[in-house]
Amino acid sequence: LGTDYLDLYQTHWPDPDLPMDETMEALDRAVESGKVRYVGCSNESAYGLMKSLWVSADHGFARHETIQNNFSLLNRRFEDELATVCRRENMSLLAYSPLAGGVLSGKYQNGAWPEASRFTDYRKDPQRGEHMTRRFVNEKTLASVDAFSELAKSCDLSIATFAVAWSLTRDFLGTSLVGATSVAQLEVTIAAARVTLPLDVLAACDKISKNTMYPMG
Repeated sequence: LGTDYLDLYQTHWPDPDLPMDETMEALDRAVESGKVRYVGCSNESAYGLMKSLWVSADHGFARHETIQNNFSLLNRRFEDELATVCRRENMSLLAYSPLAGGVLSGKYQNGAWPEASRFTDYRKDPQRGEHMTRRFVNEKTLASVDAFSELAKSCDLSIATFAVAWSLTRDFLGTSLVGATSVAQLEVTIAAARVTLPLDVLAACDKISKNTMYPMG
């Protein structure tokens, strides 16, 4: 496992035929031996998550306590089914990419491609990188960022702080996982922890999301 003691060990389920009972048994042994405290999964579907919970319940194994999936104002698919699983099964989302790969910082607006930024580099890759770039930076996502930016201004917040603060309002969320390449970026995102967004602003966010459903596809 690489360290003597891990607080969380995460599993990934890319194959629906993966022997989940064997995997959960192995993770249970890791917990029982004291090598990890808790286990969680990542990039999982509602079906896969529930299947793992059923296996753990049936065999008395340690269960997944968290799920780490992509979640942001531009990607709210988690709320379709997985949020219900988290609420009913008392689990927490560890949201990654709450700024949608930096798109919710506003730096790609108006045709801008900042030097050394993620998608400026990704789009040079004609295979996976270009596909990822189109998913995150497209007409719908940029239009949504414009709308969310206006809301952020009404709250006297930067769009980045606003986006992270919004993610923290979700009742199924344990934490948002933020990244930064500079202290300035880190200060902007950490400031979200001190923000309380009004109910009318949250409702306005929902309206924007409904007007542009699944901007990331």
